[in-house]
Amino acid sequence: MGCFECCIKCLGGVPYASLVATILCFSGVALFCGCGHVALTGTVAILEQHFSSNPSDHVLLTEVIQLMQYVIYGIASFFFLYGIILLAEGFYTTSAVKELHSEFKTTACGRCISGMFVFLTYILGVAWLGVFGFSAIPVFMFYNMWSSCEVIKALPTNLTTTADQICVDIRQFGIIPWNALPGKACGQALEQICNSNEFYMSYHLFIVACAGAGATVIALLIYMMATTYNFAVLKFKSREDCCTKF
Repeated sequence: MGCFECCIKCLGGVPYASLVATILCFSGVALFCGCGHVALTGTVAILEQHFSSNPSDHVLLTEVIQLMQYVIYGIASFFFLYGIILLAEGFYTTSAVKELHSEFKTTACGRCISGMFVFLTYILGVAWLGVFGFSAIPVFMFYNMWSSCEVIKALPTNLTTTADQICVDIRQFGIIPWNALPGKACGQALEQICNSNEFYMSYHLFIVACAGAGATVIALLIYMMATTYNFAVLKFKSREDCCTKF
């Protein structure tokens, strides 16, 4: 076998679907965890400076946000390891499916491990759909504030409404109690919030974090298809010798 044929054979054992999914998963998780962590910190700063003057009114929210930031560290670590494991499993199953070695041999233990990865990937995919939906909530909240500020900026052409009549009440979202003061921002105070660096950074970082969660969902869908196909082919080839390519 020449050098060219040897290289072609080695490239044939690369699980390209798993490789693309791993790169997409790492990128999505990195965006979600990194941007989400910084955006949560900016959200707390905005809340303390403009919507809740009494620390006891938002102490529970602050604790929840801190807990979410610690969870983000765990998510990043877990998916870093899980992505590497799935990529290694993809190399193993693809080599077995394509019969790159002199003998094709699969064991019940190997098929059981592949089946476990299929099940776990499906569970993680459903869970990340929930994470993706949850990450859209702060984007919706910040978009409401941003759109209200845009209305205030356009008021000179609309004399029927004053700036003080346009307000954003954070209490309606349930993140702080109804007795929290001031709880809402109107007119120039709201415009000042929208022009602050904390609002600008948090708003755009939440958008990027939501996009990262969406990319992770797509990566897990690719993982599902690759692991399910490999498991099905391994189980089939263990019963009958046939030529199936991935």
